[in-house]
Amino acid sequence: MKHCFYLFAIVGWALLLAACGGRGKAFLPLSGGDTLALRYAENLTVVDFPDYTVATLRNPWDTLRTMCTYVLVPAGKDLPDSLLPPGTVVRTPLRKALVYSSVHGGLLADLGAVEAIGGVCDLRYISQPQILERQARGLVADCGMGTNPDVERIAQLQPDAILLSPYQDGNGYGRVGKLGIPLVECADYLETSALGRAEWMRFYGRLFGVGGRADSLFAAVEENYRKLKFRAMLSSTSLSVFADTKYGAVWYVPGGRSPMGQLYADACGRYVFADEPTSGSLPLSFEEVLDRAGDADVWLIKYNRAHDLTYAGLRADYAGYAEFKAFKQRNIYGCNTARVDFFGETPFRPDYLLADLIQILHPEVRNLGGLRYFSLLKEE
Repeated sequence: MKHCFYLFAIVGWALLLAACGGRGKAFLPLSGGDTLALRYAENLTVVDFPDYTVATLRNPWDTLRTMCTYVLVPAGKDLPDSLLPPGTVVRTPLRKALVYSSVHGGLLADLGAVEAIGGVCDLRYISQPQILERQARGLVADCGMGTNPDVERIAQLQPDAILLSPYQDGNGYGRVGKLGIPLVECADYLETSALGRAEWMRFYGRLFGVGGRADSLFAAVEENYRKLKFRAMLSSTSLSVFADTKYGAVWYVPGGRSPMGQLYADACGRYVFADEPTSGSLPLSFEEVLDRAGDADVWLIKYNRAHDLTYAGLRADYAGYAEFKAFKQRNIYGCNTARVDFFGETPFRPDYLLADLIQILHPEVRNLGGLRYFSLLKEE
């Protein structure tokens, strides 16, 4: 009788989901399940059951549809198929996973699950010491580039699951999608807020059997972020800010609804492109950026070089950069991602980045521990 109850509930849920298409956060919990209270993530719903967990990912490019559903079943537990909603079954906890991105590798290290990483892609971009040490000992396989993975090596590795970032019209991920290995699409980067992306750690924690630890870490991140945001609100200064440099003939700037745009807002900075409603990036010409950001107070630049960027080096890159007020007044902050793990840390520790932004945009704010990622450029 209990099995029939669950079956009817799940069938009803599946029909409702098909009818709604997964609109917004309107995913309804299955009867008998405990829906995880996600406060910021817009594209993720997680429902815990006594015998399994159901995670539903909304399609970020078509929010009326569901991108995928995962049914996390503890290894060794024999659960009748009739009780499972349609989706990809993933046996948990993952003991040997292939992780495409250094971002998720760093998170697993923070969650104490680094030993579950059996393979990585894009090894040259990984700076996490524990992963590099295990790779040097032959415990982590180098599976090539994320854009062109070594399918033969992956097949030989036989991971429990592959964690990769989805992209629009992915076409099944080529030969990797035909290996019969569960693909976990890590769509956290498509969230529209920094805390929304960070909250996905609670899903990843359940994949690796460290759900409680992930919940605790996120709670700490959220509390620290909110305290920092309140600290910024008390500041009497209000500096304008823009970021990065042109790439070829195009300058990509984050929109006002992007996670980075939200971080500027939470740091109480006046982001010069805050009025752009996109959650992605805008391709602008140098002239367009100069017109709108030429008088901005602060300029933040991320770069990857063997030597730190200087004002002389920036001018040598492109003479037009010297036209900005921030260049003339020597108020440019650089982050050399070859020396600091900006991209590996900040997606799941946005509080670290927010602390940097507050100290830069509100120089009078003290006792935040100093800058973690950025530093003022030197002359030469």
